[in-house]
Amino acid sequence: MNAQLLAWPGQWSRQQRATATMATAGAALIALLWLMALPLSLAPEPIGSNAVLFAEGTLATVQLTLTAGLAGIVIGVLAALGRTSRIAPVRWFASLYVWVVRGTPLLVQILFVFLALPALVPGLQLEDFASACVALAFNVGAYNAEAIRSGLLAVPKGQAEAARSLGLSSWHTFIDVSFPQAFKVALPPLVNNTVALLKDSSLAYAIGVVELTNVGNRIQAATFLPLPTLATTALIYLTLTTVLTQISGAVERRYDVEGRQP
Repeated sequence: MNAQLLAWPGQWSRQQRATATMATAGAALIALLWLMALPLSLAPEPIGSNAVLFAEGTLATVQLTLTAGLAGIVIGVLAALGRTSRIAPVRWFASLYVWVVRGTPLLVQILFVFLALPALVPGLQLEDFASACVALAFNVGAYNAEAIRSGLLAVPKGQAEAARSLGLSSWHTFIDVSFPQAFKVALPPLVNNTVALLKDSSLAYAIGVVELTNVGNRIQAATFLPLPTLATTALIYLTLTTVLTQISGAVERRYDVEGRQP
């Protein structure tokens, strides 16, 4: 058996400790989503009787964040490549996308996708959850694009020239040499964007998505008890962001983004 696996946790390498933290935080997130209704059901009213609603709203929030976050990374990569393209129309289109999205409120974008987009494209009527995912993905994608573009520009040109001199094609030079280094530089801001996305997903309530904020608003409107309801909602968000921050920090340490400790 590998001696590293038998080593005492205090003797693990930085990458091994980071991997263990990722696994622990991931398990904690799964347990939180699965078992949340149990401790909430023991809370005083109006929380206890609505524990299942809080759990369902939390699950919807996490689903929104994961779906839009993954799509936003793909959109960000494409937009960053467009921003650095030598083809002027592609560069202009990518720059226009980033300019418009970063310069308009997210709430307006969500309402636009849900209400205005079907008027522009007849027959394209997305459900509320899908509309929120699309708007959130394109919003975070614009911010991811700038992070990835800065990472691409940070890679020394000599790296690509050396790869080409070794006979690598342009595609393999980008995939094997340039992009891994750029992604490592862009990882911290990408992580911050994902954590912000978790909180920004609360704006999906404006189009009727039954996520955590919407659940809290409905319960406090029905019970006229805003303090316990909103405090519970805020506590759940705080727990989610804490777990997500732990996972993101472990990812950065796993790939040695912060540099090796002395």
